[in-house]
Parts: sequence; structure tokens; C-alpha cells
Amino acid sequence: MDKKRVLAEKINRLLEMFPVVAIIGPRQCGKSTLVRGLRHDWKYYDLESPDDYQLISSDPVAFFTLNTDQVIIDEAQQFPDLFKVLRGVVDADRQQKGRFLLTGSSSPEIVKGISESLAGRIATAELWPFKQNELYEKPLPGIYEMLIDDAVRPKDFLELQPILQAQQSMNVWFKGGFPEPLIESAVNGDFYRQWMENYIIDYVGRDIRMLFPRLNIYNFRRFLTLLAQYSGHQLNMSDMARALEVSVSTVKDYLDIIHQTFLWRNLPPYTKNPLKKVQKAKKGFFRDQGLLHYFLKIAGPDRLQIHPVAGFSFESFIIEEIIRGLQATMATQLEFAYYRTIDKSEVDLVVEGSFGIIPFEIKLSSLAKRISLRGLEGFIADTGAPYGILINRGKKVEQLTDKIIQIPSNFI
Repeated sequence: MDKKRVLAEKINRLLEMFPVVAIIGPRQCGKSTLVRGLRHDWKYYDLESPDDYQLISSDPVAFFTLNTDQVIIDEAQQFPDLFKVLRGVVDADRQQKGRFLLTGSSSPEIVKGISESLAGRIATAELWPFKQNELYEKPLPGIYEMLIDDAVRPKDFLELQPILQAQQSMNVWFKGGFPEPLIESAVNGDFYRQWMENYIIDYVGRDIRMLFPRLNIYNFRRFLTLLAQYSGHQLNMSDMARALEVSVSTVKDYLDIIHQTFLWRNLPPYTKNPLKKVQKAKKGFFRDQGLLHYFLKIAGPDRLQIHPVAGFSFESFIIEEIIRGLQATMATQLEFAYYRTIDKSEVDLVVEGSFGIIPFEIKLSSLAKRISLRGLEGFIADTGAPYGILINRGKKVEQLTDKIIQIPSNFI
């Protein structure tokens, strides 16, 4: 199961720059496997192990007196006081880099600890379930270094080569990227759905109950099932609240919880176009489409192709693939948004960074229709973006206009 992760190189570089590096992400996405593989000779402690928790929490000052560097602490959010103690340890020798690797899977606690206690001393990287190339042990596609290079122009993308076969890409879209069920289900077909079912039970029954002890767990589970109907859409909080018979503020709280625990992505609206009236409703989606398809009881890839959710699911899959690819680079100031005007001009993903702004349109079809380029053309004209990208299931990279390039999904 120990496959190479595209984030590994970035983590190694961050360890050369910072005393502490934290890897955050959802449960079961491979954080422990990654950090132990990267630093197999370091001491390893897991705060979900009662013995390790007792060892560190009973006297953290004494622990760090004996363990001043080359230490991995897994599930660091289990002991929030850790961050304050670690601050003193780091400050005693600020010049030494690459001393501690932390992991955390419950964002509210670990982000609070990092921001309040370790600001300036720590770098944070987010790991996700497998990006499609990782399952098939292929390198990070070349498109991502091109996207963050502000000198690249549309014709330069014509040199790109496919990373996967189209069928491999579709497999990861349908099943999602969680490493264990993806790998095990190749030899045991029943394992995949059993794993998914138990993942949700553990997520709601253990993680959510522990993080938010006063939460109505029954309502939250109903919320997850309802949310599957909205994945990939603008969110109507009032409709959702009525369906669940709860308040709008409760729905907002639930959305924050699922976003903070890495299962859902809230995609904000892009509002920086002064020439147009822009819709400002939140849009969001399940970050792993395998989970979405599990909630919707979609039995297989063929059923998915004809399901009403297919287009929205494919769009969410591609958005997440692009975000993961960009986050694996050393690019900074990355922002992700969607764009829709009052008159229904639309762009599925807008990426901003120090390299500028790039709009993406995503279509499930394999043919690029002229009408599907209107949103990109309008956005480029209004904002001065250097080019736009249409991602679909086409067979090859093609330049569609002087500023729009088609890139198939198995190239990213």
C-alpha cells in the first residue's frame, strides 16, 4: 500500500526551511504511512495509542527534554497542549530546522494550536486521498508546474502527454481516492463498500462525537445524506434547514464541521470582476467522489455515467484534482473560487496565485462545443486572464481559440 505521494518532495523541502512541519488531512488518507516512509529512522509516537498519549501528556516538558528533534507525533490534535510546549522547545534553538513532523486529522483543534502557538515556526501541508496519478504510481503531471509559470501560454500545453489511460482516470473518479479501499478492492470486490460504510460510522460516531460532544449525531448523519443531493451545486441553506427541520444557523454549523474535517469543500464565489453583478451564494462538494457515490447508492461506473449527478460529480472530481496538483507544488497565495454572474455566465473554477489568474471550465462530454466556451471567453475578456482551460474527456490536448486550450482529464 506504500505508494509514492506527490506531496513527499514538498514536505522534504519544507523540513529544510522550518523546525516543525504539520501534515493535515482526513482520516485514512495516508498521513501516517507518508511520514513514517519519509523519516523511517525518526522516533514515532501515536497519540491515539494510550501508551504514547500517557507518555507525552503526563509530562510533556520532560518528554521534549529527552526528545529534542527527529520526532514524529501522529494525531497531534488529541493533545492540544502539545503545541504550547513545542513552542518553547523550538524557541530554545530557533536555527535548527527539520526537527518535528506532526500529523492531524481534525482541523479545528490542530489549526487552532498551530495558529496560536506555533506561528512562524511551522509549515503546514495538506494531504488528501490519492490523486489519480498516485494510485497508478505515475509522477505529478507536468501541467502543474506550467500553471504556476506566468510565462506559459496556451500553445505550450500542446506538449503535454497523458499520464493515465482514460479508463484509469474514470476508475478513480467513481471509487474516490482513499488508499485502503482502492487497493484492497482490486482483489476483494466486497471490501470497498464495507470500508465506506464503516468509515462513515467511525467518522460520525467517533470523530464528530468527540470534537462536538453536544451535536445531535442523528441529525448530522441525516444532514450528510441530504448533502449528497447538493454536492456540486450552489447551496440553498433555507431548503436544507426545512428538509432537516433545523435552523439555518444549524445547517451553517454542520457545513463548517464537515468542511473543517476535510470531507467537504466550501468553494467561495469569485467577486473581483467590477464589470458584472456576481452571484455570491456558497457552492460546495464532497471532496472524495467515492463518498458521494456511496451516499447516493450508485452501484458502478456504468450507473454513474447515466445518473443525474454525473456532471456535477465529474466537475467536483476535476476541481479537487487540480487543487491537489497545485498544492503539491511550492506555489504560494493559492486561492480557489467559482464564478457565476446574475445573467448566468459561469466558470467552474477560478485559480489565483502569485502567477496570476486562470479560469477552468469542466465538462463531462468528450466534444468541445462552442457554447461551452462562452463563460471562459467572457471571463477572460473582463479580467484580462492570459488564457482559460477546458477540461473534458477528449482524446488529446487541442487549442480551441487563441486563448482557450482543451486538456483531457487523464492529462491532469
